[in-house]
Amino acid sequence: MNLGVTIIKGRRSVRKYKDTPLPEEAIHHAFDCAKFAPTARNGQPWVFGIVQNRETLATIAGLATHGKFIKDAPACFAVFGLRDEKFYVEDCCAATENLILALWSYGIGSCWVAGDKMDYAGDVRALLKVPDEYALVSLIPAGYPQEMTIPPKKELEDIIFREEYK
Repeated sequence: MNLGVTIIKGRRSVRKYKDTPLPEEAIHHAFDCAKFAPTARNGQPWVFGIVQNRETLATIAGLATHGKFIKDAPACFAVFGLRDEKFYVEDCCAATENLILALWSYGIGSCWVAGDKMDYAGDVRALLKVPDEYALVSLIPAGYPQEMTIPPKKELEDIIFREEYK
């Protein structure tokens, strides 16, 4: 198996983290990989942020419906997209996945927490002082895994088809 496939297949959602700061090199490369995501018409409708302040992490965790564990992460990345761009959700989702995989290549676990269309999205945007023309697409708490679970995946032959669905 090649390195890229190993990284993709090894990635898991991590919700329990060690209290170890993320290295700047990993943060930089995660942002850099995010910006290389495919984007409709090369629109690049995104801005990326990182939160490492414990109080702010706790506030975000209190806002996020399914992200209470954000408070325990050493960092949380945030991906925002320009609302007026037709494909900002798709573009920012591609950037989110690139960011997650870049982190995992450093052994840093994460968990994609929804942002787009969530009731708390505007509150998170306001907390981080991101301009109104941007919408929160995703939150990505990140840190070195304290524990990981490996959920079962469906068998490939159960989820693929060729030419026509049968």
